[in-house]
Amino acid sequence: MMIMQATDRLADCLIVAIDRSSRDDILRLADALHGVAGVLKLGLQAFVANGPSIVPEVIARGAKVFLDLKVHDIPNTAKHAVAEAASLGAAMVTVHASGGPAMLRACCIDSTGDSTLVLGVTVLTSLNDSELQRIGFAGTLRETGVRLARLAQEAGLRGVVASSHEVEAIREACGSEMRIVVPGIRPEGSAAGDQRRTMTPAAAIAAGADYIVVGRPITDASDPRSAALALVDTLR
Repeated sequence: MMIMQATDRLADCLIVAIDRSSRDDILRLADALHGVAGVLKLGLQAFVANGPSIVPEVIARGAKVFLDLKVHDIPNTAKHAVAEAASLGAAMVTVHASGGPAMLRACCIDSTGDSTLVLGVTVLTSLNDSELQRIGFAGTLRETGVRLARLAQEAGLRGVVASSHEVEAIREACGSEMRIVVPGIRPEGSAAGDQRRTMTPAAAIAAGADYIVVGRPITDASDPRSAALALVDTLR
């Protein structure tokens, strides 16, 4: 198999989720993945364990950072949280689309400029239809995903996070300008873990994803850099 070079443009669509508590582990992975992944994702685990300073530290390694905090609060609080994330230098930050139109509008008005892409999280990839209904959402996963993506778009957000199983319908509903980030990506033969709705990298890109998020299949590999390069090669 021919492994693509780290400079290949297809690597830009790969977001690697670094779900670690140890600062040393996070920075080691950031160094190992330098130039291989377009963006490195830091979630609640890394952020709570290390505080805001971990974001500029990873950026200093030459990486773009996706700060996945899934902000969900009253509009004023959410707006300032997103603004603080942007001030750290995050290239992407997440808010829950289910926070409602007022919160979503607050998060994209005068808070980040064009340098930070605010993404509305539609439906978590760990949920199935029955769990969604128990929470209180009417309709299927696909219907809910499309409805929340439209809500985010109408509020002014330029991107959403959505399952690979809803991405085609969201692309049709929201058009080509909407950036779609797809988590729950698993290379062929990888364990699903706690993800319910998964898809291979190539299939997700074919369905309309702009970015794919991969975590454990890369970060738990004995050689994360080679694992990332091999994954990107499947997109050719």
